[in-house]
Amino acid sequence: MSLLITHRCINCDMCEPECPNEAISMGESIYQINGDRCTECVGHYETPTCQKVCPIPNTITKDPARTESEEQLWDKFVQLHHADKI
Repeated sequence: MSLLITHRCINCDMCEPECPNEAISMGESIYQINGDRCTECVGHYETPTCQKVCPIPNTITKDPARTESEEQLWDKFVQLHHADKI
């Protein structure tokens, strides 16, 4: 499952530089997460770094519209970072 930044976002700029998949960018009014690039930090860290650095609790949550298994997240990680070796 990829993550989602909710309306609670205060645009503090903490999450965007921490994303190892470059999945976070500024949207129209708040930051947004590109679900095609979000692996919930699988392949990089044990927990999502964006959630760790966000100063507002419950602002970055699992996106119910993008249910993905751990295996699917690993596959996405491999495609994003090791596609040239496949």
